[in-house]
Order: sequence, then C-alpha cells, then structure tokens
Amino acid sequence: MFLKKKRSNLLKMRPVLKERFTLEPLGGHQESGSFRCRLLISRDSWLERLSVRWLKQPQTIQVKLDPLGSFVLSHCDGKRTVEEIAEGLAETFGEEAEPVLPRLVKYLQIVEANGWVRMKRES
Repeated sequence: MFLKKKRSNLLKMRPVLKERFTLEPLGGHQESGSFRCRLLISRDSWLERLSVRWLKQPQTIQVKLDPLGSFVLSHCDGKRTVEEIAEGLAETFGEEAEPVLPRLVKYLQIVEANGWVRMKRES
C-alpha cells in the first residue's frame, strides 16, 4: 500500500538561516529599504581547511546581498512565515519588489538549494 505524502503549504512554512551562516550588517535602515548585509560562510570542512591553510584562501566566503536579499535573509529566523516575509517586502519596497510572491518563492528555492536556509514545516 502506498502512503500519501502530506503536502505542506509554502506560505505557512518558516525559513531558517542555517547555523553555519551569519549575517553581517553593512548599513542602512530596514524600514526605508536601504538596509544591506553580507552573508558570511565559514569554510570548515576538512578540504576547505586544507585549502585555507596551504593555498592561502580566505577562511570565510563573503556574499554581498542586495537590499531585497538582505531583507529576506534577515527575516529567516524561524519565527516568520513566508507569507509574513512577503507582506513585509511589499510594505518596505512597494513597487520595487513586484511581483512579490513569485520572486520571494524563487529566491527561497535558490537559497535552499544552496544550503543557506532550511524550511520548517507548519506545525
């Protein structure tokens, strides 16, 4: 007998930035939409540690985010749902973020595929 997989509503999921990654503010104000941050990715696997030590590569990878990406990742704390993040984007960025929901969903798919966030299912 086949068991049906329970489907989750994406809008009710809560994205969480993984512990390995940290956000470093670069300045600006979140309310005005000029807030920017940098994502710091520590290189701690055995191969990365070797390349850091012997090939003189940096210990962290730094990814500069645009204001929209900074807003989204700074709100991926496991407390807010995707729907709440979409509402915040629309309030903060207005016309600049349109179409909000398709862009947000695609962005979250990309950062989840890169292993930056994980999605907590609705409870």
